Amino acid sequence: MGRHELREQVFLFLFRVEFHAPQDMPEQARLFVENSEENMDQKTAEYIRNRADLVMEKLPQIDQLINDNTEGWNTARMGKVELTALRLAVYEIRYDDDIPGGVAIDEAVEIAKKYGQENSGGFVNAILGKIMKLGD
Repeated sequence: MGRHELREQVFLFLFRVEFHAPQDMPEQARLFVENSEENMDQKTAEYIRNRADLVMEKLPQIDQLINDNTEGWNTARMGKVELTALRLAVYEIRYDDDIPGGVAIDEAVEIAKKYGQENSGGFVNAILGKIMKLGD
């Protein structure tokens, strides 16, 4: 599985965060792997879970950064697809030195276009663009 596919799988798992209590996430991880259309080996499943855990640990900081860089929106009002794509990308931009910010944005926009509504890609791109400028 390539980097794009791995990121998409992390996104799909993180999407569950909005619908389940934190204590239910280990069970959700098991179900995610069992019900995945991808044939995941143990190493891939662990990578996805570990990556999602890193993002979830930083959710308060990530959500604050998103909220600080939107006008008329906040994380409570956003669509779940857009919010999840933003959270993953913000984590990559702010906390993962191995992923260039431009790549994180491009990938988040593609995920938002694939799973979200018609304007999701532009919405995600605009917010991430503002967040990227903070680091310059």
